[in-house]
Amino acid sequence: MGSGQTASSSGFSGRRFLVTGGAQGIGAEIVARLSAGGADGVIVDLAAAADDAPWPSRQLDVTDEPAVVEAMRSTQAEHGPFDGVIAAAGIVPPWHRPADVDLDMFDQTMAVNVRGFVVTVKSVAESMPHGSSIVAIGSLNSWRGDPNLLAYAASKHAVLGAVRSMAMSLGPRGIRVNAVAPGPVATDALRGRMSDRAGRGGPALGEALEAAARQTALRRLATPGDVADTALFLSSAQAAAITGQLIPVDGGLL
Repeated sequence: MGSGQTASSSGFSGRRFLVTGGAQGIGAEIVARLSAGGADGVIVDLAAAADDAPWPSRQLDVTDEPAVVEAMRSTQAEHGPFDGVIAAAGIVPPWHRPADVDLDMFDQTMAVNVRGFVVTVKSVAESMPHGSSIVAIGSLNSWRGDPNLLAYAASKHAVLGAVRSMAMSLGPRGIRVNAVAPGPVATDALRGRMSDRAGRGGPALGEALEAAARQTALRRLATPGDVADTALFLSSAQAAAITGQLIPVDGGLL
């Protein structure tokens, strides 16, 4: 790469990506940066993509295996296989403790965060060529618990187990599988959750954001761009010898 270029600005020309959860938040930022780097691909999201999204989109529930498999079959038949997957589809449930966990909510969290990732990879892995990459959006809760988010932490632990197992299985074919582990990220979704918690007796939004930032070594929250840059690095040739890993993007929660 030339001087001043990074994985987020170059090196993806001619590559084709599938990005789930790519219509909003971190996923949309990843799509924008991949597109700026010359990649094309498909967005899959339950929500509609913006009218000015750089790639075509499919409105799909990632937990619906037949729908995802058929959509990936048809798009690959028309445009060819994917050589990059970034699985950003996921949900964060409301705060809950073990004694009052709603099992329907637990099942839905596991379905979207874990089943959705597995369905996504299952639908395209066999056709991905040597040198391809798969990146899941994990979480700091992929390795640590949370007293108020049992379902979410369980799901993100499971995502890491799936990543490591996929890395072992797909590695002989030259396909790398990694995960990014965001800490609190300054998204509209995070602000919405903090506002909801404030309405139920938690700290005010500004206080909650400041408290989260103070917990980090850098004294700031990660941004969607920070997470996207790491996902693109793991998808690039610069990460050619990295697989089965979880890379924190959390401002230094040490």
